[in-house]
Amino acid sequence: MNISIRRLSPQEFSLLAPQLVEIYIEAMDYNDSIRVSRTHAWRREISHPGFSAVVATTDSGIVGLAYGFLGSPDTWWDRQLRRGFYEKGGPTEQQWALLRSYFELAEVHVRPGMQNRGIGRQLITELLWNVPAAYVALSTPEVPQEGNSAFGLYRSLGFRDALRHHRYPGDSRPFALLYAPLPLPAIAQHRTAARDR
Repeated sequence: MNISIRRLSPQEFSLLAPQLVEIYIEAMDYNDSIRVSRTHAWRREISHPGFSAVVATTDSGIVGLAYGFLGSPDTWWDRQLRRGFYEKGGPTEQQWALLRSYFELAEVHVRPGMQNRGIGRQLITELLWNVPAAYVALSTPEVPQEGNSAFGLYRSLGFRDALRHHRYPGDSRPFALLYAPLPLPAIAQHRTAARDR
């Protein structure tokens, strides 16, 4: 099966938002009742500075997506990140460095039947290529012993803990907020090794 990774313009992303939200709902096992509100929210996010999006496609259509934008104090997630740092006694010097220059990896999802094939890694590495920020940050639901594919992927790409067991308003689950320097250490190391051959 051939898998292609393709960048989307903001306009393409907006047009495809209902289909992309469907993948998100399926991958996160959310209730379908959030479809309309998520579609509107995702369409609004194309106006954020540095917005970028990629999709993974096969002959049967889109099977995965990733998108994000430059972090900014006027976004909901940045306010959540800052709140979490303050609640834990921060921000520390490292946390301030993160807040000054990061790309928010807002969403990365692969259809459940297509997971564990390297698609998530391809989406993330393509999305983050040449991002004009010092760090990338994301959040993912907590699981015992980090025992799922998402945590394994993020750790293999060099993501570290920014906050653990963070609670968002309106969601009872705890989340891990992770970050990594850019370019991603695992990708930079791979490119250096390939160049030196």
